[in-house]
Amino acid sequence: MNDEPAPYHDFLAAGVDADEVPELAALDAARPLLDAFITLFRGTEAEVLMRLLVLREIGREAEAPRWSPEALRARFVYLDAVKLETVLKRLRDNTLLGIGEDGLYHLSDMGRNAVAAIAMLLRFGEEEDAELGFLTAQLAGLQAVGGVNAESLGHLLSKLNDLTWHFEEAIASGSEFRILDARRRLSANGRWLQRGTELLNTLLADPEVDFDIARIAQRIGLAQSRLARVDAAFQRALNKIEAQRVTLGGSGISSSDVAAWLRQLDAGAVAALAADALALVPDLPLLAGGHELLDRAESALGDERLRAGVDAPLPPADTAPLSLAPEAEDLALLQHFTRRLETLPDAQPLHRVVAGGGFALASYRLSLLALLADGADASPASGPIAEFMHLPLDVRFDDTLVPVGEDEIAAINAGDVSRRVSARDPRTPDAPLPA
Repeated sequence: MNDEPAPYHDFLAAGVDADEVPELAALDAARPLLDAFITLFRGTEAEVLMRLLVLREIGREAEAPRWSPEALRARFVYLDAVKLETVLKRLRDNTLLGIGEDGLYHLSDMGRNAVAAIAMLLRFGEEEDAELGFLTAQLAGLQAVGGVNAESLGHLLSKLNDLTWHFEEAIASGSEFRILDARRRLSANGRWLQRGTELLNTLLADPEVDFDIARIAQRIGLAQSRLARVDAAFQRALNKIEAQRVTLGGSGISSSDVAAWLRQLDAGAVAALAADALALVPDLPLLAGGHELLDRAESALGDERLRAGVDAPLPPADTAPLSLAPEAEDLALLQHFTRRLETLPDAQPLHRVVAGGGFALASYRLSLLALLADGADASPASGPIAEFMHLPLDVRFDDTLVPVGEDEIAAINAGDVSRRVSARDPRTPDAPLPA
């Protein structure tokens, strides 16, 4: 390994020191790990593959993890002996491979971690959307050891937002094939979305979780909710396409079948199909000469043609249909409530006045009482509404709630409705109300 500081000044702007970039400091602290991966992946493609091959095969032997030089040469008999020694020296010089005092080779801790990371990537590389599976598995591992951080959650959130953008773009394209591909991709990621939801529920259930982690976890939950609803959007888009699909005669072949068949052809085959089907100039015999065309143009532009168009008579007048009288507003409930309030004793609680017939009718009566409490200044001159607005009643509302528990009313504002007593009213509060 090279322990000398890297020449960061070649990449930084003038006047900026490496210590002033905290993001660079985190990578600089991990230089031993990064050097291990640089060792693996520096060089030509063939050199990288050979190093990975040798390192993975050495680490795969779990029962006897130490190898003698003879055993390595026998294990890699299909490799050139000189090239094998070069690969082993490269891995040994960069601490990916160790050699003990007994002369036996073994994987170092750094080499084993690198092999394990590559094995996990290769395992998820065999499946569709390996990135989401890898990120979810990585998050599960970090949660198991208590190492979940905002950065690992941010990677998962970025992937979910990218999937949402991809699915929305497929729906907006209106292409049946893109929508079906996107739907298959969503189905393939279903188990990873479910696993991610379980991890988030466990994470948010911790009352001592860090604020930044909880904030990103909630945003991940929203992104997963959007993805859970996108399947219904796929179905609506496919239903719209189904309504526009055309069947070719009685053959049972639809326009979608033709489009799917054309997608399987290469560009040359499609061009060959269209070679005899398109023409820039119609290959038809000329059936009219110049004199005939001129005569036709003169008759089309003549005054007689124009005058015939201008003098077109208007259609005869028709009797307009009689408009029906507008439906009168049904004020039966208002009139019934007015008659009920006219015989109301003093100081009745609100819930007794408005109750009856369920929550909807009670709400209607309560809104009428609120209108009555505002005053009768803006009431109409006559009619049922005017009669209600001029009732000699006082309505009082309070901010506290009174439990009711009947007639679909759980609670109602405290208050009462009482008859207004004035100097002109010959009745006293103790006088009985008319029947």
